[in-house]
Amino acid sequence: MPRCQANGIEIEYDTFGEPADPALLLVMGLGMQLTAWLPDFCERLAGHGFHVIRFDNRDIGLSTAFDDGPQPDVMAILGGDTSSVPYLLEDLAADTIGLLDHLGISVAHVLGVSMGGMITQELITRYPDRFASACSIMSTTGEPSVGQPSPEASAALLSPPAVDRDGAIERGLAIQRILMSPAYPQPDELLRARVAAGYDRSYRPAGTVRQLAAIVASGDRTEALHSVAIPTVVIHGDADPLVNVSGGRATAAAIPGAQLIVLPGMGHDLPVELWDTIIDAAAANAKAA
Repeated sequence: MPRCQANGIEIEYDTFGEPADPALLLVMGLGMQLTAWLPDFCERLAGHGFHVIRFDNRDIGLSTAFDDGPQPDVMAILGGDTSSVPYLLEDLAADTIGLLDHLGISVAHVLGVSMGGMITQELITRYPDRFASACSIMSTTGEPSVGQPSPEASAALLSPPAVDRDGAIERGLAIQRILMSPAYPQPDELLRARVAAGYDRSYRPAGTVRQLAAIVASGDRTEALHSVAIPTVVIHGDADPLVNVSGGRATAAAIPGAQLIVLPGMGHDLPVELWDTIIDAAAANAKAA
C-alpha cells in the first residue's frame, strides 16, 4: 500500500475506483485499521462513481505511532484532567487534510464511523471549504449527556490489553460479540478471522488508549456543528451499545438540514445486510451536493 507524509507523520492509505471521480474519504474508528473498511464495501462505493480513499489514522495500523511521546493517564483524563493527552481529534483531522493535499484533492466527500465520525465533524467544521458532503455513522457530538456507552461496552473497551496473539484475538472477539448488531449476528469464525488478520497486520493497544484520550479530551462539537452548510446524513443503529443512538440524534439536530436515519437492530458495526442501505444513503447525500 502507498504511504505519504502528512502533518509531519506517515499515513498508510489505499484507494478504490477511478482517480478522476469525486473523492470519498473513509475515516475509521477507535483502534481500527483501514482494513476494517472491507474491500467489497469500498468497491460498492466506488461503483457509485467515487474515488474511495481509506487510511490508517495516526497511532494505528501502519501509520506513525506515538510510543515515544507523552503517555496518557486514562483515569485522570476520565476525571477531567487532560494534561497528559498527547494529541486531540483536531490533530487527526489535520492528518487527514495532509493526506488530501498529498493526493492533490482540493474538495472531497467524507464518511466516518464512530471516532471517524467525530473526526468527520472536526473536518467539516474546521475545513468547510474542503468538503462537499458528510456522512456521520454511529458517532456523537462530544456532549457528555448523549452517546454514552452501556456499562458492558465500556467495561469491554477498558479491559486490559492482551499480552500475546491468542489473548488478543480472544479479547477482540469478546468485544465484537458485545458491539455487533443484535438483529444481524455474525458467526464467530468470521469475527475471529477478522480480528486475527488485524492483529497480524498491526497490534497497537497503546495507540488505541491514546486515541481514546483524544476523544475524551476533545470536548463538545455541538456549537461548531451549527455552522455546517453541506449536505449531511447521520446514520445510527437503535441498538448501539458503545455510542448510544442519542449521540446520532444530537449530531443530526446540531447540523442544519441534516438527514437522520436510525436503523433498527443495528449495533456498533457495519453488518453486510445493511451495506446497501448505508451506501445508498451516503451516495445519495453526496450526489445532492
